[in-house]
Amino acid sequence: MMDPVPEVPPADDLTDGWWQATRDHRLVVQACTGCGHRQLPPRAVCTRCGATTGLGFTEVGGDGRVDTYTHVHRPPRRDLAAPYTIARVRLAEGPLLLARLVTDDPDGWRIGDRVRVDWVDLPDGRALPIFRRAPR
Repeated sequence: MMDPVPEVPPADDLTDGWWQATRDHRLVVQACTGCGHRQLPPRAVCTRCGATTGLGFTEVGGDGRVDTYTHVHRPPRRDLAAPYTIARVRLAEGPLLLARLVTDDPDGWRIGDRVRVDWVDLPDGRALPIFRRAPR
């Protein structure tokens, strides 16, 4: 269950490209044209080479593995249904992304499980990436 929709921050100069891609259910990461490093969340500087220019967005496939996870039993707001599972997903392209894991068996997750991106649409047209088990 994903109701109600969680509050999400507004887009800003750094994140607008990422949020725009979510409108089309495209998962993008920030990429440095200088050294090729890919990173999330978007930043004003490349975390590998320190460049402050040449940072753009590149689409990624949406496949990853569960790096770590936690079950949330006491949500930060009363209107969020619990329990739910939040994970740090390592994308196949390298960057890490914090997102919700969705399954019919929340106790069945294991570190290393393969996952695939899915989307939850927001009222303003943007979408949030969530992850489900990847088909075997």
